[in-house]
Amino acid sequence: MARKQARKRKPQKKRVELKMPRVNWGRILKPVFAVALVLITYDLSTRLLERPVKSIEIMGPMQRVSVLEIEDAIEPEIEAGFFASDLERMRERIQSLQWIDQAAVARRWPNRIAISVTEQVPAAVWGESGLMNVRGELFVDNGAQHMPAELPRLSGPDHRAVEVARRYLDIRRRLVPAGIDVKRVSVDARGAWEVTLSNGINVRLGRRDVDERTELLVTAVADFVTVRGADIEFVDVRYDSGFSIGWKDDSRPDPTNPGAAREAMLASSGVN
Repeated sequence: MARKQARKRKPQKKRVELKMPRVNWGRILKPVFAVALVLITYDLSTRLLERPVKSIEIMGPMQRVSVLEIEDAIEPEIEAGFFASDLERMRERIQSLQWIDQAAVARRWPNRIAISVTEQVPAAVWGESGLMNVRGELFVDNGAQHMPAELPRLSGPDHRAVEVARRYLDIRRRLVPAGIDVKRVSVDARGAWEVTLSNGINVRLGRRDVDERTELLVTAVADFVTVRGADIEFVDVRYDSGFSIGWKDDSRPDPTNPGAAREAMLASSGVN
């Protein structure tokens, strides 16, 4: 009986439990996802950069520049692709064309380039075959193929082109309200100025005190020319005070006429 009890009390074997370490999958997978995202982004970016330009839209009234000229100018940029093309460089290439004044370039999703242009507006002929715009800027130095006959003629040394244009614009702005337009403004190598009015009258301003003599032209001379313009060949304002009139042969005032003194006004000092 005792042996049976002893057997029952025999100690049982202990169970050993093995614990596996916890795996932080978030920490492991996070850099993997980051690398994958970079690769996907790089691949997507490459594909977008290589997206070709399928169409070009050119807007704006064009009389002097053709669509083909614009397309040829921007072709090197277009070949770079829709996203890789440099819009600013494209705009500069377009504006370098002789008759283009302003240009704007934009992308239009998914694969179109939109271009709007404005052409130069010629306001005067410079020299023999140059052209100036309405701001007095020389946009064709020489060899212009389109020379509108109605444009005024400006001439002088090339480095004085802007000065000549400004004087022309100033004189014209002040004479047009009086019904007189300007046909020609020139300055020679010595610095002597001359202005030819639309009615053919030549006004000699000379080299000195040009601003003061211009003022005399647009105030006193303009009124006189308005009344007797058809009879006058030239007006000379190269005097310290006043001006002289060069009459056409059949229009010289009769010295016995009481009004002749005013019409044949002469300055007291000599020409300079």
